[in-house]
Amino acid sequence: MTPDPADTGTHCLVVFVPVTHAEQVLQALGDAGAGRAGHYSHTAFVSRGTGRFTPLPGAQPAIGEVGMPAEVDEVRIETLYPAAERERVLRAMAGAHPYEVPAFTTFPVHDRGPSFDEQGRLRNPPGPAGGPSG
Repeated sequence: MTPDPADTGTHCLVVFVPVTHAEQVLQALGDAGAGRAGHYSHTAFVSRGTGRFTPLPGAQPAIGEVGMPAEVDEVRIETLYPAAERERVLRAMAGAHPYEVPAFTTFPVHDRGPSFDEQGRLRNPPGPAGGPSG
């Protein structure tokens, strides 16, 4: 049986989180196996911005009021994870996230190709004057 491509390789998670909860979401993601790069764990790129939304009737917003537009100081977290760990990583993210419906996306990423080893390091990096390093 051929493995499902959605369950192989590396994927990227992008999630938007209020600044007040960024650390707990980052910790949960790393603890679930996201953000592993060589001999490093809990790696992510984090950038700040403003989230906008209007809770509709039936919503139970963690921030804001039903029917009222809201703006929240948020961060965008981007991290890589093994595709096979998708469910575990997404459950960890949702469990640490304060929103009723977290805004996130996932997508597969291409491997780094033959120039990089399995730890993500450049194979045969150039040394002084472009020669091999030792």
